[in-house]
Amino acid sequence: MRKEIPAPIIAVLSENMPAHETHASLDNLFSYAEAPGEPPEGSKPVKVQAWLRRANKESETPLIVLGRIIECYMEIPDLEEKRSSLFGEPPLNAKKEFREKLEAILSRCNLTYLPGGIVSDGSSAPSRSLAALIKGRDIPSIDQEFNRALASVISDPREAVSAACNILESVFKIYIADEKLDMPQKQDLQSVWKVVRADLGFSPGILEDDDLKKILTGVLSVVDGIGAFRTHASSAHGQGRTIYNLKPRHARLAIHSAHTIALFVLETWDERKVRKEKISLDK
Repeated sequence: MRKEIPAPIIAVLSENMPAHETHASLDNLFSYAEAPGEPPEGSKPVKVQAWLRRANKESETPLIVLGRIIECYMEIPDLEEKRSSLFGEPPLNAKKEFREKLEAILSRCNLTYLPGGIVSDGSSAPSRSLAALIKGRDIPSIDQEFNRALASVISDPREAVSAACNILESVFKIYIADEKLDMPQKQDLQSVWKVVRADLGFSPGILEDDDLKKILTGVLSVVDGIGAFRTHASSAHGQGRTIYNLKPRHARLAIHSAHTIALFVLETWDERKVRKEKISLDK
């Protein structure tokens, strides 16, 4: 589904970009972003607003245009928050403030900026929660697949589905290694998931609550479905006679499902660690 640049983002850009750009640099930046048409007439705020609105009307992928435009603001190096002035007052760094405004408005519009000038609309609440959870962990494999999945939702749904499945595989393999469990001989998604769910007690048969049983049974089916989806429809394998016409909405379904399950596993794992530490301290 083609997604346009939301109006609140256009408002923030047209209000703030003129302070950082000349007419010439605006023309160069929008040309780099492959925004359609010639530079609009008018003041700098009018030019930014008109060009972004035109991108929404004429560009096939407005979010790609947006990502390239804001890349230079989102990827500035960390700057000193305090710089002395003649009067001893530390003025707020304008570029840092602009970046924070962009981060806030993107989040409000359910968009995510990824390194490399990519704006993704594949970030749901589970995705944002998972991003926060893995941010403090030294797990580059999960972080890489997480970014790859969100970055490919629109441009390459098959690639996004493959990355979504890889996220689960990475989480499960790391769990097995860190908990010193026996790695299965066949290390596909279903095999490593079987080891993890057994160790964490994700078996519907041991639960007393019927409603939780239904949910957990569904989770087991979803993991199998994501693995099968990657096998039959993603970029991880060659296509047979049947060609799947994958859409971004299909990729989002796989990503959101994978992120929800990965989040549940990591949170359960963390809770178990806390419980073990408490028991150890009580002894």
